[in-house]
Amino acid sequence: MQPSAGPALPHTRARTAHWISTAALVGAVIGAGALVQPADASSHGSDVTTQAAPDPRAAKYPLDCAGAPVDVVSSVSGDLDRDGRPETVVVVRCHAEAGTPPSGVYVLAPGAAPGSAPRVVATLVDPAEQRSITGFGLQGRIVRATVLGFSSDATPRCCPDQKRTYTWQWRAGRYYATPGALANGI
Repeated sequence: MQPSAGPALPHTRARTAHWISTAALVGAVIGAGALVQPADASSHGSDVTTQAAPDPRAAKYPLDCAGAPVDVVSSVSGDLDRDGRPETVVVVRCHAEAGTPPSGVYVLAPGAAPGSAPRVVATLVDPAEQRSITGFGLQGRIVRATVLGFSSDATPRCCPDQKRTYTWQWRAGRYYATPGALANGI
């Protein structure tokens, strides 16, 4: 930085009062912007809801675990069908002391009556398909997961040899699956 050619001008030096007043003005503008919404804004179809998402640990799943408990592996919540109420998508499997039992992916909606258990409204991956789930998440209103499987019954159940990424999205009254490319020999 070069020194100035003359004396410093008093109006070019920032003082604490200048910074405080600037910060207060910027804060007021941001606060006003957060409170003001367009006239056509509504809460319908937004991701923000006041209703609690269904609790995946309180639901009953269509799994036959032969007396073993159900493990909730992962869950995500959001208003997937744009009805103003959150759904929960959950990955579950039967508890096992060793190995990895097949997973199921289910969509939960609130129970029919206040305080009742959530109900399964859709099956995205059926455990009968003998699949495992990784990379599970929610991006906006789209459910994403990597599904691991087996190329044949001769493939050892410890070692899935197929991998495919799926997305599920609510359209026209149901969840549509979109599969990615199949990767063999993983």
